[in-house]
Amino acid sequence: MNPSTPEPRPSALSTQCSALKVNRLGLLGGSFNPIHKGHLAIASQVRDKLQLDRVLFIPTGDPPHKRNGSLAPAIDRFEMVRLAIADSPVFEISDIEVQRTGKSYSIDTVRELQKRYDPSTELYFIIGLDAFLDLPNWKTPQELLSACRFVVVPRPGHSFQLLTQLSLLPALDSRALAQLDTGILRRLDIAIPSCPGVICLLVTPCPISSSGIRQQLRVGKTPANVLPPPVESYILHHSLYQEDRYRTHI
Repeated sequence: MNPSTPEPRPSALSTQCSALKVNRLGLLGGSFNPIHKGHLAIASQVRDKLQLDRVLFIPTGDPPHKRNGSLAPAIDRFEMVRLAIADSPVFEISDIEVQRTGKSYSIDTVRELQKRYDPSTELYFIIGLDAFLDLPNWKTPQELLSACRFVVVPRPGHSFQLLTQLSLLPALDSRALAQLDTGILRRLDIAIPSCPGVICLLVTPCPISSSGIRQQLRVGKTPANVLPPPVESYILHHSLYQEDRYRTHI
């Protein structure tokens, strides 16, 4: 083994498989490039509000195409998530997408999780409003809606009222959606025939962005109070997100 290559880590998903009795499991996927306190706050709020047993963080793998100059290697992003949640007994991490070769689709991940967990386990797919509005462009979106309950959380610059334009959903009450946008309503459950449904859930807005963190790191600044300390140490130790580290030369 190359001494510069990190030793393979046991899959957290495999660890979970020895105790499949998880009644309500939240799924939080993303590039986590890097993971920050906002991600942890959203996971914690959703878990508390919906009384989930666990939240499973699922970092994306390396894309089949070249990195665009800002995406850290999957092994680093996985390790940062692992460090960020190490002290939480209700947060877990899965390498299911990191280990997958080729393009990774959410429906493939959900199918695999359904095989590994008890059939009684309810899956809650946590997603930002901006990404959920793009759901029609995902692979087999209707099957994905049938496979798990979606939990849609607000994103800056996006209105819940835009959900009325989503053909995958039934007719919605625009007044209720407007109340979500203004904070009068904290939760809206959307029933979908033959599907677990969608929960629009108001959580405390997160002003932190991974892109903003990367921009500061590229110019030699250390973002203040937005990264879990172990993650900040890992980034600095491995010189991640430096100006030329991931630049693609054509």
